[in-house]
Amino acid sequence: MDVPRVVIDYTAGAQQGAGIGRYTRELARALAGLDPATPYTLLVRGGVTVPGAIDGFPPNFHLRRIPLANIHFIRLWRLGLPLPVDWLAGQADVYYSPDFILPPLTRGRALVTVHDLTFLRVPETAEPRLRAFLMRAVPRSVARADHILADSAHTRQDLMDLLHVPPDKVSVVYPGVSPHFRHLDDSETLAAVRARYGLDGPFILGLGTLEPRKNLARLIEAFARLPARGLPHTLALAGGRGWLYGPIFEQVERLGVKERVRFLGYVADDDLPALYSLADAFAFPSLYEGFGLPPLEALACGTPTVVSNTSSLPEVVGEAAFQVAPTDVDALAEALVRLVTDEALGARLRAAGPAQAARFTWSAAAAGLKAVLDRLSQPTRDAKASR
Repeated sequence: MDVPRVVIDYTAGAQQGAGIGRYTRELARALAGLDPATPYTLLVRGGVTVPGAIDGFPPNFHLRRIPLANIHFIRLWRLGLPLPVDWLAGQADVYYSPDFILPPLTRGRALVTVHDLTFLRVPETAEPRLRAFLMRAVPRSVARADHILADSAHTRQDLMDLLHVPPDKVSVVYPGVSPHFRHLDDSETLAAVRARYGLDGPFILGLGTLEPRKNLARLIEAFARLPARGLPHTLALAGGRGWLYGPIFEQVERLGVKERVRFLGYVADDDLPALYSLADAFAFPSLYEGFGLPPLEALACGTPTVVSNTSSLPEVVGEAAFQVAPTDVDALAEALVRLVTDEALGARLRAAGPAQAARFTWSAAAAGLKAVLDRLSQPTRDAKASR
């Protein structure tokens, strides 16, 4: 039997530092370590902007770069122009998109990962132009896909409830947490990271793009109550600016905590384990998540953590983190106080966190992906000219 040919859209992995970019890179590298035989094509539309993103793959992984920038393809697909991706990447038995959208295909089977349905569940938190695009493109991609991967059981249920996907058409493949997320004790490394971000004294860490969905205005409101409890902490918020971030900065000014809230901007992956290890607590009160990788990284580093009790987050953290309603500022403030003052609770969470995080590995994610790819590639479906 011929060895199946698989094309992976690696554009996000080559061009996005965090989020889906990291997901794509980690999954592709774990798959490379698992499968030394299957011919894979990593398709990159446009340039490579993430250092090292295309380096170190084994010989059965072939890079195919299309000079035209990805935005031009998106614009063409938005207009409904039939530019089949296999004309660019070559024929394949399976085409896999890890980033929500399936481009047109003329043959082969199609697999897509849908990370979340934020644009349907909490539409007011989604950027309007992106939401309008996703409202058209995601349902169409889901309908055309031969199979769908979801990051969590919660997202799988959302796909069934909101887009009426049959249960046997969607599988859960949990993302993993990289082994380099672990508690660090090296004083030199910790001191260097503390100095790099100007973090003197104790602090609580938050991480995520500055946008409405991350619920940072309420986190700041909860944090502003800590001085009344005699706590001297700083709130360090790591993450780049997304959209509608003005109210976040306005909240800092309104509550008079400008000197105690630090905006760190985008933080490189190499610095994150040290930041998690230095923090007295990690807060992630997001309104909705398809999975929630930052709290899992915090758990892996042994950082006492509080998350929202909604969407996929309880599924991710289990009993290893505090859970509160994301709109309950009183409960969030009380959780922050307990995380930094209750020594017995802190010790329990520091022990439970790494054990919970160890349940989610990229090797297991790659094995789940490989099982679906193998199932789809045998036998390959006849040509699908209507895609």
